[in-house]
Amino acid sequence: MKSVTRKSDLAINGAAPAFEQVLHVGRPNIGNREELLKALGDIVDRNWLTNDGPLVREFEDNIARLHNVKHCIAICNGTIALEIAIRALGLKGEVIVPSYSFIATAHALSWQGITPVFADIDPRTHNLNPESVRRMITPNTTGIIGVHLWGRPAPVDELATIAAEFGLKLMYDAAHAFGASNKGRKIGAFGKCEVLSFHATKVLNSFEGGAILTNDSELAQTAKLMRNFGFAGFDNVIHPGTNGKMTEICAAMGLINLRHFDRFVESNRLAYQRYSKALKSVPGIRLLEYENVNHPNYHYVVVEIEEGGEARDKVIEALHAENVLARKYFWPGCHGMKTYKSIYPHAGLLLPHTCQVADRVIVLPNGASLPDGAEACISDIIKVVLAN
Repeated sequence: MKSVTRKSDLAINGAAPAFEQVLHVGRPNIGNREELLKALGDIVDRNWLTNDGPLVREFEDNIARLHNVKHCIAICNGTIALEIAIRALGLKGEVIVPSYSFIATAHALSWQGITPVFADIDPRTHNLNPESVRRMITPNTTGIIGVHLWGRPAPVDELATIAAEFGLKLMYDAAHAFGASNKGRKIGAFGKCEVLSFHATKVLNSFEGGAILTNDSELAQTAKLMRNFGFAGFDNVIHPGTNGKMTEICAAMGLINLRHFDRFVESNRLAYQRYSKALKSVPGIRLLEYENVNHPNYHYVVVEIEEGGEARDKVIEALHAENVLARKYFWPGCHGMKTYKSIYPHAGLLLPHTCQVADRVIVLPNGASLPDGAEACISDIIKVVLAN
């Protein structure tokens, strides 16, 4: 690992970047290549590629057991899982969501003619602020979608209280929170349902994939019908639906990675601790912390540059020059994207903490694919930029 050089020196001298290979946020975890190739051969031999195959059902059983819920409905991806869950719940009108989330949280609503109403976050946790949720409720509000951002649990008790008080349906986007818990209770059983993502960048991936977790048997049955065009047996369509089925090869990847999940988490945890040690005493930086009691998967290393704005962007620029593809998730917030900015041009006035956090955050590369010493080197780049 070469020593860190100032960004300006790199530009002048044309020095090689610190890392030969680009380091990504969310580089895919692959449990075992040989197991995957064998599983692919078995799938081809069975000649059962999709349509609720044996591996999909095995994957669902394992996920449900891990999260202590009755039902897991595997879906082709997390966004379609959100859309199916939203429709199965009968949400309509307006639904309150955080603006500080991946755009799919809002898109899954607007794609179905439902208006996402953006609430602010708690700047300490980056999760929904219950009081902001309460302020955004109108006669047209039918539900709340909480997000367990970075895999850290949303304020589930407070949101449940608000939902009960106003007669609203409550569900969760748990795309970041695979395997995590809240106060000893596994993510997956909060609200009416929770939605997981198994996208390639997630701590557990199935190439592409998602799932709906619920203890509501009626909701589970509806979601199962909806993911397969509403079919109940051959030639018998009893419900409106779409094609949300997971393939056998995706389920195989999920099952293999599930066997290696503890190793992925431990690798993430150790990398997070190395970042924490390297950045602990750096002025002007805040590393978002995890509570071990909630069994986090440590998949996201989230740093706030307290000056924000130009200072944050200079750090990003320097890291990119060194082949460190750090990201400024989820800037500028859903409300600031063109799609929603035209609808809510003044939303930022109601979302001060969202705007502040979005202006400060950098997410750093993590996981087993990081080369030795990467965390210290990346931290040194950040220190040099902030010092100058």
